[in-house]
Amino acid sequence: METTTTTERHKRPGAFKREAVRLLETRGGRTVADVAASLGVVENLLHSWKKKYGSAADRARRERGGETPGDELKRLRRENAQLRHERDVLEKSIAILARGTAHEPV
Repeated sequence: METTTTTERHKRPGAFKREAVRLLETRGGRTVADVAASLGVVENLLHSWKKKYGSAADRARRERGGETPGDELKRLRRENAQLRHERDVLEKSIAILARGTAHEPV
């Protein structure tokens, strides 16, 4: 008896692949094999889709220019401190100018 294996190739739409990657990322206690079996695909295919479509965090990191969320938080806190300092300086300058013009005759 001759045994032949045939593999069917399915062209999966991009939405299916992105959803598969989302399921893979939020799988909880399930293994990659479990997720792949539930979708009817092989593990290697899931891994290649994850590499191609990336995780939401990876996409966000690429959009931010490679910053990790922690790096972004540190940068934003530094910028926030700088902006608060500049605001305080401007408020003091305005107060000084306002006092100076209040004494001048019109």
